[in-house]
Amino acid sequence: MYPEKSRSNWWYIVPILFSLIGGIIAYFAIRRDDPKKAKNCLYLGLILTGIGIVINVFLAGFEPILDNGVNI
Repeated sequence: MYPEKSRSNWWYIVPILFSLIGGIIAYFAIRRDDPKKAKNCLYLGLILTGIGIVINVFLAGFEPILDNGVNI
């Protein structure tokens, strides 16, 4: 196939900042040069998206508790 060359570790910043979309962008940008790092970026984007969803669902369960009943 293509000769592999190592890409910078700075590519991990893209999925950290943009979650799943960033993981997809990083994957398609470096998939031919460094396929292992490309897959890791995609997995990192998926994991961070999953963590965000879990946190949002968890915090949504506390919404009635956080409401102090003050109507303005």
